[in-house]
Amino acid sequence: MVFSSLLFIFAFLALNLFVYARVSAQYRNPVLLGFSLVFYAWGGPKFLFLLVGETFVSWLIALLISRASTDKARKVLLVTHLVILLGLLGVFKYAGFLLGNVQAVFGVPEVIPDFVLPIGISFYTFQLISYVVDVYRGQVQPQPRFWKLLLYSSLFHQCIAGPIVRYETIADEIDNRRFTRMGMYVGIRRFSIGLAKKAILANSCAAAVATLLPAGVDELSLQSTAGLWLGMLFYMLQIYLDFSAYSDMAIGMGRMVGFHYLENFNYPYTARSIKDFWSRWHISLSTFFRDYVYIPLGGSRCSTPKIVRNYAVVWSLTGFWHGASWNFVLWGLYYFVFLMLERFVIKDRMPKPIGHVYALLVVFFGWVLFYYTDPAQLSCALAGMFGFAGGGLYTMQVGTVFLSNMFLLTFSIVACFPFGKWLRGKMFEFAAEKPAALLALNIIEVATPIVLLLLSVVALVGDSYNPFLYFRF
Repeated sequence: MVFSSLLFIFAFLALNLFVYARVSAQYRNPVLLGFSLVFYAWGGPKFLFLLVGETFVSWLIALLISRASTDKARKVLLVTHLVILLGLLGVFKYAGFLLGNVQAVFGVPEVIPDFVLPIGISFYTFQLISYVVDVYRGQVQPQPRFWKLLLYSSLFHQCIAGPIVRYETIADEIDNRRFTRMGMYVGIRRFSIGLAKKAILANSCAAAVATLLPAGVDELSLQSTAGLWLGMLFYMLQIYLDFSAYSDMAIGMGRMVGFHYLENFNYPYTARSIKDFWSRWHISLSTFFRDYVYIPLGGSRCSTPKIVRNYAVVWSLTGFWHGASWNFVLWGLYYFVFLMLERFVIKDRMPKPIGHVYALLVVFFGWVLFYYTDPAQLSCALAGMFGFAGGGLYTMQVGTVFLSNMFLLTFSIVACFPFGKWLRGKMFEFAAEKPAALLALNIIEVATPIVLLLLSVVALVGDSYNPFLYFRF
């Protein structure tokens, strides 16, 4: 069950909110926990035991750390926790990849086991690690009740697609939060924006990507240079709209019931450097690696060789976190190179407009590395993008795809920048001085989530009803 499905929106979420609103405050956490466990079990009941088991281990070790009498005992407990959780993550997510590489080099093992990846294991593993480490550091108090920690780790708002929510962010709100009409409105509005990003824009961009970037080296080599660039542009838009949409929906659902999750995306395509980009993209992940890997390694308060080492470790892990494939490691190291150039060579010498173009180009080619898991296809795509393939520079088919998706491309680009946020702010400024304008703005505010929800539902019903089809040439 995914957020952008009619089953989730009109059955699961609607029922959850109805029950949550009807019960008294003392039963709201159990209601959320029950719905969260059902939601997780929907995608694979057997993996629910893994989620519950990891949470129990984290709960127990955190309590033991808080009661340990020596630093040595506390460190042993912390290391034990890291070995268990990272070991399980490694087995399920990376064992097949590692064994495949060993087999390619040494010819053994003959058969590689088929490891099924549990839904959301990367997210809830990192959340539980951050919880236990923060207890170890004395930054948060251990949760005395197991079921409340399970609520934190399994909350269906963010369990399977993020953001990575720190325990300290919602520790107080687990027991003390308010369920208000304003919170419900703000949450519904944010959820509707995320749903529209996913159902209308991201899914449509994905369809354009599938048309322009065919699978297989033979088919890819026949695509024109313009087609490859346009396909990657659509992918660049799709991946932001997709990832940020899930964060929007998670943040919105949290607000509906009184949780305040931190922002996870802050218009990353407005960045003027790669460092700036990573302060805006998947913020919960980059801050996790900063606080739990980079700073413990010494951060920037050490010699230059060690700073380079720390960056290399962090960006190798960042790439590897995204998937068990060498292209993701290469993608992480690609950003490591540019971050090192910015730190030691470019520094602050680049004018802002040039910096923005530079950042977009670096990110654009980064997505090429991210998209192609097969080295042969990656090489073919890069060669074609620079005119060294057999597809030519331009074809009529690419022109037709461009014209057919011009409105989609325009709306998607606009959605990647804070134009709507700026316009809404200006409208509120204007309405503050004009009572009639204020009334009109209030009507727009109420209508916006309704319209976005209706358009999203139309898009989800089927491609033949996609709103952008009515604006094609």
